[in-house]
Amino acid sequence: MRRILPTPADDVDLADAYAYPRGDWLRLNMVAGVDGGAWLKGLSEGLSGKGDRRVFGVLRGLADVVVAGGATVRTEGYGPARPRVSWRELRAGRPLAPPIAVITRRLDLDLASPLFTQAEPYARTIVITTERAPKDRCDEAAKYAEVIVAGEERVDLALAVGLLRERGLGRVLCEGGPRVNAQMAAAGLVDELCLTISPLLAGGDAARILNGPASNIRLRLSHVLEEEGFLFCKYTREPP
Repeated sequence: MRRILPTPADDVDLADAYAYPRGDWLRLNMVAGVDGGAWLKGLSEGLSGKGDRRVFGVLRGLADVVVAGGATVRTEGYGPARPRVSWRELRAGRPLAPPIAVITRRLDLDLASPLFTQAEPYARTIVITTERAPKDRCDEAAKYAEVIVAGEERVDLALAVGLLRERGLGRVLCEGGPRVNAQMAAAGLVDELCLTISPLLAGGDAARILNGPASNIRLRLSHVLEEEGFLFCKYTREPP
């Protein structure tokens, strides 16, 4: 993988390129076609490639927690993050893998899926929900996951991120989907966007990487990497 910007280089240390600048930091990681579509036939996998999967792995290895919306977890078939040999140095002094935190208002999740039944104790899945969530579902979820209540009728994302940080999970990697991304941005929580641009015209009914309320956050282009026609862009939020 080569770097195009800011300084051209033929080989890039991805862990260095994507290192968190500080302990409390929220980054979005998304892939999109050149026309902006965030999925192909309903899944992001069709837009991905070898380089994107490597970046995906490094970003997870660097993160304290991986956040995703309930719809993304269901559609993409999420399981727990598994330790990798390549993560040992990245995660020195931390658990071997980050927990997955699922944002869900109704707790309409498959609690018998590997995400809940096969997560390691040190990376127990987290469910972020609301006070209005069905009590029986909360009680059932608590058997398999840590349940965090953040908000009354809707998940208050600022409160949720604050509660994660109270647990020492400050380096947050948000993997979407587009609705959660838009809500994160509208709440002013996004510090960085890692965007893979796939050399593919997606078309169809694919949403953009943000699908929801306006946010108007100005970003600075920090780097552009390239491999096999894929562009890997990192945008950092401009200071106010």
